[in-house]
Amino acid sequence: MLITLGIVYGDIGTSPLYVMNAIIADAGSVGALTPDYIIGSVSLIFWTLMILTTIKYVVLAMQADNNGEGGIFALYALVRRRGAWLAIPALIGGAALLADGTLTPAVTVTTALEGLKNQRFGSFVFSNSQLVVLVITSVVLLTLFMIQRFGTAKLGNAFGPIMLVWFVFLGLAGVTHMTGHLEILKALNPVYAVRILFFACQ
Repeated sequence: MLITLGIVYGDIGTSPLYVMNAIIADAGSVGALTPDYIIGSVSLIFWTLMILTTIKYVVLAMQADNNGEGGIFALYALVRRRGAWLAIPALIGGAALLADGTLTPAVTVTTALEGLKNQRFGSFVFSNSQLVVLVITSVVLLTLFMIQRFGTAKLGNAFGPIMLVWFVFLGLAGVTHMTGHLEILKALNPVYAVRILFFACQ
């Protein structure tokens, strides 16, 4: 479970933070955010994660396996007897998986480092230069991919405890700040997600 937390849920668990930045930018500033806009946005994030993790992964992906093996090509091995043309969607799925595996780490690390721009850590102030962000991103990604050749399990073992601490911190910070704003629990109602998705621009 700890390895899975480090590999699979690391990206899923940090992505909403970048979404919140985009939500604030869309509103113009933090001061321009209204309670309905915040509740609707949080509801949209919550239900997107619920649909992805519960329906896509648990209900569908975890039930589709080929002798314990998963992935797009393992599924193709199951259905290929039904027609050679199924090689086409399998190739498209493989290409999408490769593209996602290439883009997601780059976007995640770049966005995280961009969040550090102009941040002060004691006497040190992080650079505001995008070139510095790109250089550090490249170093981080190259290091991770060099380590990954020793096995995904090793990466999971290394990042699992880090992600566990991160999620516990997020949970504690969330509960602490939520106690004075219990109205945020309205976000559990998908109606608010639908409203912000379809009616925010009207």
